[in-house]
Amino acid sequence: MNLAIRCEDLHVQLGGQEILRGIWLDIPRGCFLPIVGPNGAGKTTLLKAILGLVPITRGRIVTTEAVFRPAYVPQQKTIDPIFPVSLRQIVEMGLYPRLGWWKQPSLMDRRTVDRVLEKLGLIEHQNKTFGELSGGMKQKTLVARAFVMGAEVLLLDEPTSELDEPTETEILRILQELVKQEGRTVVLVHHGLHQAAALADCLCWIEHGLAALVNAKDLLAKKTPPMAFR
Repeated sequence: MNLAIRCEDLHVQLGGQEILRGIWLDIPRGCFLPIVGPNGAGKTTLLKAILGLVPITRGRIVTTEAVFRPAYVPQQKTIDPIFPVSLRQIVEMGLYPRLGWWKQPSLMDRRTVDRVLEKLGLIEHQNKTFGELSGGMKQKTLVARAFVMGAEVLLLDEPTSELDEPTETEILRILQELVKQEGRTVVLVHHGLHQAAALADCLCWIEHGLAALVNAKDLLAKKTPPMAFR
């Protein structure tokens, strides 16, 4: 199996509490993988551990450097709404890992940004500030920034949280196209089991600090967590 991410006996403690305990998880390259589970189960912590944003108590995360150039898409509500930059400037921040903070984007870079803005229906709003955007536009802006990075792996924390159903459907369609058309790996925390099962055949179920890849239909049919979590 061509893997994007492997978690080996992963443990994470935060505030003296063990959030993740002994996770063994293989995430294939080129998959669309929703992470689901009860509130407080550790879904966001798992994403942050993969990104290196929280310390690992024990175990390790194995990646292939050629595959894993991660882009993180947070919930739009975590961004300061009075952030004094335009939508386009936020998207161009996706170029910074390659260009650095002081080098100006080239003509090719600007054309890349234009294509991404067109693809996500943002070009007409590119001069608006973040605070002027609707919730859906804000989330699409953060997704666009990740696109511009050129990352092969995208990690998203509830990218459709608090969005209306048409906007949620549009964003999820765009993410699925990334997998089907470009072979990227998309891993996203999702808030609803039934909605997630409609998106993918395989889900990552997380509960009590443990995680496993499970068949979506089997999980729905049993209407209970996998045996490993009981």
